[in-house]
Amino acid sequence: MKSPRRTTLCFVIIAIYSSQATLSLSLESIVYHSLLHEHEPMEEDPVRHKRAVAISSPAAQEFTVDVEIHLENASFLEPIKAYLNNLRFPIRGNDTDLATDILSIEVSTVCRPTGNEIWCSCETGYEWPQEHCLHNLTCQGHDGSSAGHHCSCLKGLPPKGPFCQLQGDIILRMSVRLNVGFQEDLRNSSSALYKSYKTDLETAFWKGYSILPGFKLVTVTGFRPGSVVVTYEITTTTTASPALMHKANEKVTQNLNQTYKMESNSFQVTYSNETKFSIIPEIIFEGDTVTLMCENEVFSTNVSWMKVETGFDFQNSTNVSIYTSVLNNMTSVSRLIIRNITQDLTGEYICKLTLDIFEYASRRKVEVIPIQILASEATEVMCDNNPVSLNCCSEVNVNWSQIEWKQEGSISIPGDAELDTDSGCSRYTLTANGTQCPSGSSGTTVVYTCEFISAHGARGRKDIEVTFISVAKLNITPDLISVSEGQSFSIKCISDMSNYDEMYWNTSAGTKIYKRFYTTRRYPDRAESVLTVKTSTREWNGTYHCVFRYKNLYRVMAKDVTVYPLPLESNIMVDPVEAAIPCRSSHHIRCCIEEDADYKVIFQVGSSSFPAVKEVNEKQVCYKHHFMADSVSCPENVDVFCHFTNAANNSVQSPSMKLNLVPGESITCQDPILGVGEPGKVIQKLCRFSNITRSRESPVGGVITYRCVGSQWQIKRNDCISAPINALLQLAKALVKSPTQDEKLPSYLGNLSISTKKVKLEVGSFSGTLGAIINILDLFSTVPTQVNSEMMTHVLSTVNIILGKSALNTWKISQQQKTNYSSQLLDSVERFSRVLRAEDSTISQPNVQMKSMVIKPGHPQSYRQSFVFLDSDLWGNVTINGCQLEHLQPDSFVVTVAFPTLKTILDQDVPGENFANSLVMTTTVSRSITTPFRILMTFKNNHPPGGMPQCVFWNFDLANHTGGWDSSGCYVKEVTKASVSCSCEHLTSFSILMSPDSPDPDSLLKILLDIISYIGLCFSILSLAACLVVEAVVWKSVTKNRTSSMRHTCIVNITASLLVADVWFIVATAIHDHRFPLNETACVAATFFVHFFYLSVFFWMLTLGLMLFYRLVFILHDASKSIQKTIAFSLGYGCPLVISVITVGATQPREVYTRKNACWLNWEDTKALLAFVIPALIIVVVNMTITIVVITKILRPSIGDKPSKQEKSSLFQITKSIGVLTPLLGLTWGFGLATVFQGSNPVFHIVFTLLNAFQGLFILLFGCLWDQKVQEALLNKYSRSKWSSQHSKSTSIGSSTPVFSMSSPISRRFNNLFGKTGTYNVSTPETTSSSLENTSSAYSLLN
Repeated sequence: MKSPRRTTLCFVIIAIYSSQATLSLSLESIVYHSLLHEHEPMEEDPVRHKRAVAISSPAAQEFTVDVEIHLENASFLEPIKAYLNNLRFPIRGNDTDLATDILSIEVSTVCRPTGNEIWCSCETGYEWPQEHCLHNLTCQGHDGSSAGHHCSCLKGLPPKGPFCQLQGDIILRMSVRLNVGFQEDLRNSSSALYKSYKTDLETAFWKGYSILPGFKLVTVTGFRPGSVVVTYEITTTTTASPALMHKANEKVTQNLNQTYKMESNSFQVTYSNETKFSIIPEIIFEGDTVTLMCENEVFSTNVSWMKVETGFDFQNSTNVSIYTSVLNNMTSVSRLIIRNITQDLTGEYICKLTLDIFEYASRRKVEVIPIQILASEATEVMCDNNPVSLNCCSEVNVNWSQIEWKQEGSISIPGDAELDTDSGCSRYTLTANGTQCPSGSSGTTVVYTCEFISAHGARGRKDIEVTFISVAKLNITPDLISVSEGQSFSIKCISDMSNYDEMYWNTSAGTKIYKRFYTTRRYPDRAESVLTVKTSTREWNGTYHCVFRYKNLYRVMAKDVTVYPLPLESNIMVDPVEAAIPCRSSHHIRCCIEEDADYKVIFQVGSSSFPAVKEVNEKQVCYKHHFMADSVSCPENVDVFCHFTNAANNSVQSPSMKLNLVPGESITCQDPILGVGEPGKVIQKLCRFSNITRSRESPVGGVITYRCVGSQWQIKRNDCISAPINALLQLAKALVKSPTQDEKLPSYLGNLSISTKKVKLEVGSFSGTLGAIINILDLFSTVPTQVNSEMMTHVLSTVNIILGKSALNTWKISQQQKTNYSSQLLDSVERFSRVLRAEDSTISQPNVQMKSMVIKPGHPQSYRQSFVFLDSDLWGNVTINGCQLEHLQPDSFVVTVAFPTLKTILDQDVPGENFANSLVMTTTVSRSITTPFRILMTFKNNHPPGGMPQCVFWNFDLANHTGGWDSSGCYVKEVTKASVSCSCEHLTSFSILMSPDSPDPDSLLKILLDIISYIGLCFSILSLAACLVVEAVVWKSVTKNRTSSMRHTCIVNITASLLVADVWFIVATAIHDHRFPLNETACVAATFFVHFFYLSVFFWMLTLGLMLFYRLVFILHDASKSIQKTIAFSLGYGCPLVISVITVGATQPREVYTRKNACWLNWEDTKALLAFVIPALIIVVVNMTITIVVITKILRPSIGDKPSKQEKSSLFQITKSIGVLTPLLGLTWGFGLATVFQGSNPVFHIVFTLLNAFQGLFILLFGCLWDQKVQEALLNKYSRSKWSSQHSKSTSIGSSTPVFSMSSPISRRFNNLFGKTGTYNVSTPETTSSSLENTSSAYSLLN
């Protein structure tokens, strides 16, 4: 402003014009470019909005222009206002600019001098923007300004605007409570009650709030419970003071019907657009210190902060501070400071200021994000002075306060940091040399950390692992390698670093050498690999590379190998192999090879050597010599060799040619090719040099054996090999020595399959050809690391031909010659199947089938394969449960190969007795198995009647490693008329045998054992039942004292346990014999109960013995009957239950609880039977010991030991029972233990069956009826009183004569042993009872 006395007017001109229009004003004005701003017409005036829409393209735009006018004379102000008020709008533009219309011109701001200040006030309908009110001095006491609202007067004009702005509508959100009950209809805006409340309340509200300045309307928005809370909104153009609002509220209460019971002190007002809410910083990182600030034109410090999601107000704490102050006596400023903010504080925040009934609330969303740093991946740095850069970048590019780099590791290699502020990235450049990371530290990992620090304290870091790799130095020795074929050589490659990921050798063409040819060792300070070739061929001639790889770094050293040609000994063919030569005659000898090379060849006979004559016949080169017999003494056996020497002056000696110089008169056989021979002479001849009729496909390999019979040579054995098979055999022998085995093998297998088909007829005629094919397969199977489906098809196609019916006669000949071809073939197929890598492959041939499955990660499915051979009328299934396969490594392969004819080919374990009578199925897994493995197989049952099937596998280690059938780990699971199920714990080649070693169901031994078992068990069960009946009848009579009561309690439980055990024994036998459905589960249950109840028998026997020991030894100690019974039942049933449960729990999960051929405890696999045998035998020993102690105690009673006569009688009965029962039971299971072992004598089976079956009868006789008290009780119960008395007297004298009579020599001896005279007075029943009891006790103790 130019003068303090000047009045400043500001006109707001609103013009609507098209985009091509230009703005032209006739007023002389100063327009500040910063005051030109665009408004949305929709929010200003609906009329202007319609006008804007009506204008055709280009679309009209509405602008507000602030024009500041300075007047020297303040009196001009009113005429100008009057002039502007009289204008009619809109004012059309001139003819040259028809697109511009002026909509309105209004005075908004007037500045007048007041004293020494200038007060700038807003005209009616205008107000200063909130930011000016908060940061400028307001006019004190100006009538247009009220505390807590937008100001209308400022001291001084803001230097950069904006000026007073048009007031917008202010919405006051209010609520009030009606002290009446809430009804659900008030939730429904369509209900009559809702409409009635709304109408009545709005009428009262209109009457009350119409006194507010700028009031426009009031609307009820709803009702909610809490008595009834009414929510409503008031729309005004200006704010009201608290006093005026209270007055309006009072008018509302007065105008509302009193039935509504409005609470006058429940009015609340909420402003939502009066608070300025700011957040620093705008982008918040986790760990920042964040400031949330609320500014409001309200003179109040009652400010609260709340997070919406939690609903709790913030309070001052370690990480939270709240500061609230008032500026200019009218502006409230509150700050919420959160230090080290975390992501869980993300959410919506509310700043709430309360003044009287007014509530000013503002909310903002706060989002806390982590510092996301993108960094280089883990990298490797070569210590070769080449720079390597590490990069760190933040996802959000802000003005970072600092970026730091740190390192942590065993070696320190610093770098240089660079910052790119435009991208928010930092680069750290490393340059490492050999001195910083010597070879010993190669592979050391150092962690470099980049840390981004924000201006508000947040920190984000990222680690980068850097592995420093020293440059390895390789040395290779020796310096020069020059060898001849057949010789060995080795190359050693040494690295000065021990860290490497892979080491291998390859050829100059890049072909990797098979691992069998080299070994690699790692030492603390170095690593070395040695390539060793035991038998070199000319294929090894070339350059070889030693390669050490660490990560992506390769260190390579090369070595040249020179291999000079020289025939291998096995490739030199000699003729003759052996021959007879008459004395003083001559014979042609020769050595032949399949190549024409420059060799020096000589023949050596003893210490003499002779030159050879070279003869070339197509590809065959022979070196000959005419041997003169007179050059050596006669008769004599001479060994002749030929020596081949190459250019390197290395030589090889051929196989020996055995020449037998004989007198001419003993020769009977003569042949120009085979030579001469004496009668019975046997010679061998290479087939290609023999006199067999030759053709194009004539056999050229192998050896043929002749025998001199009469005057002619006759063929004894023909092991000739057909030409194509012989050629492949030579290639196979060379392949295993070749450095490029894997490359050649697929084509070789294909050639073998084709060639075998061509010589199918010869396979059925010559065992040599058959053996050669098997040898080729054996050699090929040692080569591959993996086989694909095509290669496996070639293998099985070859196997199919040599296992065909046409070759069975040849197989019989080879078996007679003890060649072991069958086991060798099976081993070769298993080796191929172990390296098969083909997913779910199936190969089917008439004489062989193969199926495979790959184990996928996760929970694999069960392996189930079926094989059917219609021609052989055989079938079989293989199953491996999924739980078994879970232990295998992922991507393992399970392969099964089935053979229908191999059963007649494999050598029999015991000729004429055991023979395979099913498929032979071999199952292999590509990875090693570390956990117990179970495989289930089902074979078609082709067994003749009279034999028991036996599950077996082919064990290659038997018969001096020639192989044989073995049943270890396999057992018959189930046998039906149609099938035999086997279960085995390992993988190999399986079949089933009919073994005569197992008892024949129709044999005399089996019939005898069955008769004894069933008859004996019937007697035993009946006897035990009778014993229980007798005990029940005489119970009250025989349990009058504590000792007798406990004795009969033990006898009853022994009887009951044995009765139940025998019943379960019959059940177990029926399950096993008749193969009931679900027999496996039933067999386990039967075994458990038999085990438990038989153990109970023994533990009750132990209880009986301990009770006897207690009564005689611890006389002064007298336990109650209840305590004795508690101990007895705990021992009698508790201990057997614990042992039985532990046994089944430890063995059944592995399915080795029961025996393979019976429902009883397993012995072969887990020795579970010991869980019965050991407790039983221990109890037998303990009871026998107690018996001896008791007898000794009775013979030598201590002073004061005077038990009553009745107690003493009971003690004798107990001693008698233990003495009889315990040995019987012990002997029974002693014989039973002997029957567990294979090949046990049948006598043990018979005795065990006999004693075990009649146990119940023994208990009835010796444990029950032999008791004198039991006898008396029975007589007293079923006889008349008089007859009973007479019988009692006569029994003591007459009835006992055979056994108990004192005149009996045996009885007298027993009684003398116990100190008795043998004389008894029979005067009273009591004396009689005592006498008889003593006699019977003496007998039973020693019987």
